[in-house]
Amino acid sequence: MSFNIALSGVNAAQRDLDTTANNIANVNTVGFKQSRAEFGDVYATSLLAGSRTKVGDGVLTQEVAQQFSQGALQFTESALDLAISGNGFFALAPDLSSRDFSYTRSGMFKLNSDNYVVNSGGQHLLGFPVNADGTSASVATSTMVPIRVPDSSGAPQATTEVDMKMNLPASAVGLDPAQFDPDDQLSYHAKTSITVYDSLGDSHVQTFYFIKDGTIVAPGNPNQWIMVTAVDDQLVNIDPAVAAAPAVNTAGTATGNTVAGARLEFNSGGEFLGVRAADNVATSDFKLETEALGTILTNGSDQAQTLKIDFNFSGGPPQTPEEPTQYADPFVATTLAQDGLPVGRLTGIEINKDGLVLAKYSNGTFDPIARIGLIRFANEQGLTQQSNTQWKESILSGEALAGEATTGTYGDINSQALESANVNLTTELIDMIVAQRNFQANSRALEVNNQLNQTVLNIR
Repeated sequence: MSFNIALSGVNAAQRDLDTTANNIANVNTVGFKQSRAEFGDVYATSLLAGSRTKVGDGVLTQEVAQQFSQGALQFTESALDLAISGNGFFALAPDLSSRDFSYTRSGMFKLNSDNYVVNSGGQHLLGFPVNADGTSASVATSTMVPIRVPDSSGAPQATTEVDMKMNLPASAVGLDPAQFDPDDQLSYHAKTSITVYDSLGDSHVQTFYFIKDGTIVAPGNPNQWIMVTAVDDQLVNIDPAVAAAPAVNTAGTATGNTVAGARLEFNSGGEFLGVRAADNVATSDFKLETEALGTILTNGSDQAQTLKIDFNFSGGPPQTPEEPTQYADPFVATTLAQDGLPVGRLTGIEINKDGLVLAKYSNGTFDPIARIGLIRFANEQGLTQQSNTQWKESILSGEALAGEATTGTYGDINSQALESANVNLTTELIDMIVAQRNFQANSRALEVNNQLNQTVLNIR
């Protein structure tokens, strides 16, 4: 019997050494989870045996259990290197139509020739479809699909509004706006321009000309400017209600000036009083004529496009920081922005902590592609281990439960990071020494038993 006891000890020590050696061998394997050999004593007795004098029958390896503790994160330069901080597994499928999922913590992904996100073995990373606003369309394992990065261009966006703030020089000598000529720099005081976009993403240069009106009849307000605009060097008419508005004095007498431009008025403190309209009521903005843009946009884009110039007028003094001014300073455009976008080319992808995958385009837009799904199990140690740091669902593990990162008990997804093996090399080396000593001790027990048997056999 002692032979069998010592032999079971040798086998257990060997299994412990094997487990420790496997942990050490995978110390640099991304997403690897260390194992621990768990042992139990063997004790068998019968109904009539004397249990008080029973020694035991040795040791038995009960399980080589994996330890799913968090591994350290190591940071990389690839957006498709992913690490889970907390609970959860990535779901993988061997091909586009397969539902034979496997699960991993190894996040070394890349794009294949069809722009699908795959691991080094060609298995597809699975995620949830998303709506245009980035919300998940459905969160269930049955709706998970392979994630594909599109190779299409980012959609353009037609300009609808130009936001403008500038300072017009109060010391400028007034000119006759009726003599304005865009080719004659002496017929206006200042100009500035901005690039705007049509519905096809084609760019156009919109230019603004500013003329201080020197034809104001006293006692009218002399702090009035005419702003004329052109797109691609073609003058654009202002909204008829504004364009037809002649300059008027405080007595309501028209001066006869009907230049097709917006009339900007300031008070004696340089504060903006708004845009003059036909009924002498200040308005905060004006629109360019649809027909005028239609004659300019000849590339097949939307000829009904209109542009709104917003001066952020608050309704009158006191002045707000966003409004134009007329101070004794040179002309300067402090704010000149528009909301259009050109056609964008794919420049990269970004992955948020909640797993949302975004396509990033050169025009500054982001399109949601999918949301990486995470899987959790009631009993992780019940998973069936596979090669390449992967696991399969089993009866002991329970069913796979899908969810979004950062929700409930699911962890975060870290882009440009990988989870290192959770192996403590120092601890493993110590365990190896202990296992070696156990092996030697049990081997010595076998040797002693052999010597005793030899002694008994040599008795005459």
